[in-house]
Amino acid sequence: MQHVQLLIDGQSVDAANQATFERISPIDGHVASVAAAATLEDVDRALESASRAFQIWSKVSPTERRLRLLKAADLMDQNTEKFIEIGMRETGSTATWYGFNVHLAANMLREAAAMTTQIDGSLIPSDVPGNLAMGIRVPCGVVVGIAPWNAPVILPTRALAMPLACGNTVVLKASEACPATHRLIGAILNEAGLGEGVVNVITHAPQDAPQVVERLIEHPAVKRINFTGSTKVGKIIAETAAKHLKPVLLELGGKAPVVILNDADLDEAVNAVAFGAFFNQGQICMSTERVLVQDGIADRFIEKLIQKTASLKAGNPTQQGSMLGVLESRRAAERIQHLLEDAQQKGANLPLGIQIQDTLMQPTLVLDIQPEMLLYREESFGPVCTVQRFASIEDGVRLANDSEFGLSSAVFSQNFGLAMDVAKQIDSGICHINGATVHDEAQMPFGGTKSSGYGRFGSKASIAEFTELRWITVQTQPRHYPI
Repeated sequence: MQHVQLLIDGQSVDAANQATFERISPIDGHVASVAAAATLEDVDRALESASRAFQIWSKVSPTERRLRLLKAADLMDQNTEKFIEIGMRETGSTATWYGFNVHLAANMLREAAAMTTQIDGSLIPSDVPGNLAMGIRVPCGVVVGIAPWNAPVILPTRALAMPLACGNTVVLKASEACPATHRLIGAILNEAGLGEGVVNVITHAPQDAPQVVERLIEHPAVKRINFTGSTKVGKIIAETAAKHLKPVLLELGGKAPVVILNDADLDEAVNAVAFGAFFNQGQICMSTERVLVQDGIADRFIEKLIQKTASLKAGNPTQQGSMLGVLESRRAAERIQHLLEDAQQKGANLPLGIQIQDTLMQPTLVLDIQPEMLLYREESFGPVCTVQRFASIEDGVRLANDSEFGLSSAVFSQNFGLAMDVAKQIDSGICHINGATVHDEAQMPFGGTKSSGYGRFGSKASIAEFTELRWITVQTQPRHYPI
């Protein structure tokens, strides 16, 4: 069991009132971690610490910021086993998933380090004689990062890395589902020598989330907010930030489609769909939720996909032989079961049935999905994949776009030109040709359209998100004024 304290001003501290909360492991129902339940006083202390630290960190040279971020990346790699141990207990996935989390998160820090000298500006032609006009990017100030539990090392690191590279300081609101995992990230950044208050980490009890988030957003020191999570909560955060005229970067829900054309490599498509739909128990914003397969190959594809899905077994992730772990909570399992039973009652065919016991769920397929079924529209966020047939390519594109979400997508075809044409017609922030919908790299522009949010994380794309663009002029010769 992990005991978790707040990170404020470079120090590990308890909540002001000594309150704590427990995170129960979805693996066995035992306590995974006991974390400080921050008060609003603690939130203010963290924000004030970040505000003071900004005056120092924003003036640190680009090369020095780079060196400290690179050190943090190395320390993260060195703590891989600790992340795996803590992450597994708190959120119930496999060592493979958490190991990948650490690998990508460390690369995000390295990519951010490389960006410290790429935050440039421009000279702008001026009509005023002797006027040197410039557009320059400067740090904003304090950035609030709000990260979820499902990719517990990747997503909080992404919420921190580029804001820090741009010269901002950060307050990370940890997820109540994995406070120890998120807090370990803060400890590593602190150990890397970024400086007291450059990164602060707040943990809080689940019932306190609304007031903690509101205080984080409304505080005068906060200049930017980034949030990764559900569309429902994202809308609340956007509305709250709008009241205070504060920009928000949102990466929200998804219901990723895969469009499989008649000339696709079936084995490649099946493997990509199974990975995209069931890795981390389908608890990834990019997870494959909808497979759209053209009539000419539909029967053969479905037969292969059923066989592949049946071969994947979920179990206790701490025991060998479990390719998949458990769901994050009983509440998640109950929600998914409700969606599946609704589809079944309305005529869907579930060739592998519904196999859910407590937080343990075997992957399943839903054939003959129809618009009146809840699962047609709602994100399952579980090891569930629906399959629909389509006749023409136009029908396939229409079905792919028949969703409020637009994060990730994929197209399978051996005709590259045709696949590109289809990819361009799908309304999503990300599309992969002949690859899985689950794919992330530190240097890529990551984000969605429609109800999947707005703005982009990742490398150069996020410089504009975490800097202010200022217009500065220098008058190099006497200027004529009309009065």
